[in-house]
Amino acid sequence: MKKWFWRQSLPRFLLWSHVIGIAGFYSILWRRTAPRQEDRLQILPPLKQDVTSTISLQATQMLSSLPVVSIIMPARNEEQNIRRSVQSLLEQDYTRYEIIVVDDGSTDRTGVILEELQQRHPQGQRLRVLHLEDELPAGWAGKPHAIHCGVQEAKGEWFLFSDADTWHAPNALRSAITQALEEHADLFSLGSEQELPTFWDRVLMPMAFLGIGMLYPPRLVNDPASPVAIANGQYILIRRAVYEQLGGYARPEMRATLLDDRDLAALVKSNHYRLRFVDSSGLLHVHMYHGLSDIWRGWRKNSYLGNRGGIAFVLVQLFGLPMISIVPFLLPLLAKLTRSKRHAGGITAREVAVATGLEWVPLLTYRVWLNQQFHVPWYYALTHPLAGALFEGILGQSTWRVLTRRGVDWRGRQYHDENARNKK
Repeated sequence: MKKWFWRQSLPRFLLWSHVIGIAGFYSILWRRTAPRQEDRLQILPPLKQDVTSTISLQATQMLSSLPVVSIIMPARNEEQNIRRSVQSLLEQDYTRYEIIVVDDGSTDRTGVILEELQQRHPQGQRLRVLHLEDELPAGWAGKPHAIHCGVQEAKGEWFLFSDADTWHAPNALRSAITQALEEHADLFSLGSEQELPTFWDRVLMPMAFLGIGMLYPPRLVNDPASPVAIANGQYILIRRAVYEQLGGYARPEMRATLLDDRDLAALVKSNHYRLRFVDSSGLLHVHMYHGLSDIWRGWRKNSYLGNRGGIAFVLVQLFGLPMISIVPFLLPLLAKLTRSKRHAGGITAREVAVATGLEWVPLLTYRVWLNQQFHVPWYYALTHPLAGALFEGILGQSTWRVLTRRGVDWRGRQYHDENARNKK
């Protein structure tokens, strides 16, 4: 009798525990990640490029009192993106800025395109290009080293670190620097709007940002009392005085980081400077990866290193990711397999239907809402199990390769490899 009781009760207990866990997880996740109005960029209307009216003249006089910004962009083999990105920066309606692109050992047409922009664009005089050798100094990762080199040439009172796969609306810089000054921010970062043209983009990128939102909710990032810190490496606006006082990427522990944005944000916040991370409200666009293999390599580079809580929490994630993304869609099959053929009282079809509905409603509601934030059609919510399975592989491989020192590769360089010259 006792054995029969546990045979019937344990599956039911596990089923309803899972239902409670799924409903609670997605409800809490939505509350943690839903952006507040104060966590959005206050958009300033674009200015006319010609100074012909009184309003434009007044705007020009107002801009002359704002600080000089040095935009520093690392670029390595970015011929697909670099023209659109740099051109969008050259067309900002903020007058007091310079652009320094650090060509980090590119072997494609990146350097040629930059030279064309310097010579042919009407604002090409704002653009300077630094050409670095492919070989990195010992102890440096590529992006921190490129930014460090750009900083050495910069003249601005503020630095803006951006990536070559970004596109900036003409009023983006003016809106960002104005709000940063008004809020007395020391590091002001914009979240970007993702461009997701392909099937794999739409399947995987919302799931990636589900994980980021879970680990680094904006409410905690913007709370000075919370130690949680992150920034978006595609748009980091930081005061020069703060960067130099902290040592920036020249600090020994910062030189080799592959998480340059998170680690810089953590450095700023831990030293009691003001960190602000806001949504760009459509003024900053990015197309991060091209194809499934590129997505896999990109997130494999960061998924283990970007976790909070060390290896123990990663193991919890490796167990929990299938639980929240795959198992809810397998409930009818799992419940059928747990029914007893010899005894009445097993999990009934009605229970399974109710349990499945109670899990699917919060899961699909959250995923549809998340898809809306990324302008992805609602029906991609049904690919949630596929996204979960792929990210299980990405996280597992990232963890294994870092811990075994087999290394992760990015932009033709190897990191966390015991045999590589350029170690993180």
